[in-house]
Amino acid sequence: MHRPGMKFAAAATLMTVGMALSVACARAATIEVANGQSAILALSRAAPGDTLHLAAGTFQGDVVVALPGLTIEGDPGAVVVGSGTGDAMRVTAPDVTIRGLTIRGSGMSLIDKNSGIFLDRTADRALVADNRLEDNLISVYLDGPHDAVVRDNHIQGLRTLRRTERGPAISLWNTPGSRIIDNDIRSGRDGVFSVSSSRNVVRGNSFHDLRFAVHFMYTNDSEVAGNLSEGNEVGYVMMYSDRLRVHDNVSDHDRDHGVLFNYANASRIEGNVVRGSEKCVFFYNASKNRFADNWFEGCQIGIHFTAGSERNEITGNAFVGNRIQVMYVGTQLLDWSVNGRGNYYSDNPAFDLNGDGIADTAYRPNDLMDQVIWRAPAAKLLLNSPATQVVRWAQAQFPALHPGGVIDTAPLMAPVRPHALARLAP
Repeated sequence: MHRPGMKFAAAATLMTVGMALSVACARAATIEVANGQSAILALSRAAPGDTLHLAAGTFQGDVVVALPGLTIEGDPGAVVVGSGTGDAMRVTAPDVTIRGLTIRGSGMSLIDKNSGIFLDRTADRALVADNRLEDNLISVYLDGPHDAVVRDNHIQGLRTLRRTERGPAISLWNTPGSRIIDNDIRSGRDGVFSVSSSRNVVRGNSFHDLRFAVHFMYTNDSEVAGNLSEGNEVGYVMMYSDRLRVHDNVSDHDRDHGVLFNYANASRIEGNVVRGSEKCVFFYNASKNRFADNWFEGCQIGIHFTAGSERNEITGNAFVGNRIQVMYVGTQLLDWSVNGRGNYYSDNPAFDLNGDGIADTAYRPNDLMDQVIWRAPAAKLLLNSPATQVVRWAQAQFPALHPGGVIDTAPLMAPVRPHALARLAP
């Protein structure tokens, strides 16, 4: 039973809150900062919710933003330059927005996480948007805030350093719910490097001239979607992370691997495209994943699958024109078909007499001689010997002689073409 006056008290409380918000909004002001004036001095005159608007020109960095709800924005040509020590801009309050600026001049200490923009753990719901971050050791560091957003920025790392000496372009540590969206990232060490975090989204970014485009360590329940990695050492590296969704990404001529899964489990890897790497996919000790409807083309090895990777679903993938379609070194028998639907292999000379889209015979990508050569590379000298030909002929005539390994009992006659293929240049 409600006590008399409860509804009145609730209404009064709501009215008070509304009035407080109205007063706060009314007090919010825009502070114009002209070229030659001090942004730091202007910041000392600001109140929570205010906007600092910087005119075109160069402004002293090493700015610390400690006011909740503050916005710092600039006209085209507004440049904030740090002193070369510490952070060019540091945010320690929630709901802060930084947009429309060029930011450069961070310090050079990786141990101290020197950054162009450093978001402290108190900087929940920060927005970093439409900026140019140039020649910073780390461009944006999210050090624990919740639900921060970094989007539509152009990031250029320190090209004067060797790649191993650079910091990541965007670094995430324990920043649940944060999103990295639609950024253009070049010349850092890793494009997005996430450690010990969760519920993150990395979507719609483009990555160039990096070691790894996206690198997850101990980052669970997160999504990597619709990104483009082009000409990096490795595209998408998922390590010690569970329950990921990795979908609709493109890796175009990344040098070593397009996708690397290492101790990453219970994830869905779907609709991705990899072209022109040494290995399209390297799967190492990763279990209970669904690997479906991806496109792997023109790699030296389509997929290298090894080291205790178990209970994975591998279905609907297209292996197109890879020198070695599948490399599996092991004795366990693995059927790469799920509910009567396997994968497409461009070198499979099969027939489909009943027209159901499934080949009439199973596909075995590896034979006994493949296993021998991968375990003892010196055996390549015997590839053209009569003994090798006899072994392969015997396996063709007597399938029971095949060792354990991958078999696809329902190979597809035509490939599934993921939507991400349309993003590849011809």
